[in-house]
This record gives sequence, structure tokens and C-alpha cells, in this order.
Amino acid sequence: MTNDFETQTEQKEPAAKKTRRRVKNVSEPTTTDQPVGKVRLRLIPIWLRIIIVILLFLVAVILGLVIGYSVLGDGAASDVLKWETWQHLLDIINGKE
Repeated sequence: MTNDFETQTEQKEPAAKKTRRRVKNVSEPTTTDQPVGKVRLRLIPIWLRIIIVILLFLVAVILGLVIGYSVLGDGAASDVLKWETWQHLLDIINGKE
């Protein structure tokens, strides 16, 4: 019974925190025979990915405007990119016409 009591009162070490980096154990000797982990090289940097996503978003918006104005509406496809078209639309919304 004393053994049960001793095992219950022993302090257990908390589980090791999982990290992405491997922690080298100092007590283990280092060997060079083990394969080195794969290093991921980014071909496209993150800042360039952000710029590409923004440009693709703008292209999608412009294509949507052109298709909506020329196919669904009765306007010319090039008129959607003119400022006069948008000024007329804003005047209608604000009640100036």
C-alpha cells in the first residue's frame, strides 16, 4: 500500500511542448550519418504573392464590370472604364439628375 501512495504523490513532469524546431538533446552524441531535414525554399516570396493576389483581384473586378456593363446591360465594353460613366451613376444615386 505504501507503494501505491508513493506513486500517487510523485510529481510527474509536464509533457514536452510541441514546437516546430527540433531541440537537440545535449546528452546524445551528434552523428553525421542521419539525413538532414528537408528545407523548403520559397520560389515566390510572400510579398510578391500578396501583390499577385491584389492584381488578380483587380483584374477580376474589371472583367466583372466589363461583362456586367456590356453583356447584361446595353453599354459598350469600353465605356465602363470611363470616369463619365461613373460620375453619371453617382449623380443618379445622389439624386442630382
